[in-house]
Amino acid sequence: MKLPLTGGCLCGALRYEIGEAPLMAYTCHCTDCQHLTSSAFSLAITVPDSAFRLTKGEPRLLQKIADSGRTVTRWVCPDCGCWLTSSPQPGATPGQIIRRVRGGALDDTSWLQPTAHFWTRSKQPWVALPVGDEVFVTQPDLDEFFESKRSR
Repeated sequence: MKLPLTGGCLCGALRYEIGEAPLMAYTCHCTDCQHLTSSAFSLAITVPDSAFRLTKGEPRLLQKIADSGRTVTRWVCPDCGCWLTSSPQPGATPGQIIRRVRGGALDDTSWLQPTAHFWTRSKQPWVALPVGDEVFVTQPDLDEFFESKRSR
């Protein structure tokens, strides 16, 4: 992996760069992610929000109320509809804000290897998860989970 990481949407209207190494990579198997990606899961990396910088374009913000009651805001391209990131959310450490960036929107995805899997109760039966990865039937407490990744 070479920093800064760069990425963008399918049509090129939105571009971004990430100046720090991601804290982690994970998959989400929830039915929302399956619908949004038209696939079996979504792939994401987590980065400190201060490391993320939009370098081109203005995203369209889509909001949905999650089962937890929290408002989830996704940034998508207003032209091609590509989902790039979610709005930042507070982390467990005061002053730390985490951003989840869709892994497939990176220019170089060759280094990506998720080590955690969320919402596996909705996982497609043909998806095999690697032995030794962290597996969660639903979603862990994200503040605690991301903080545990930061302290490693």
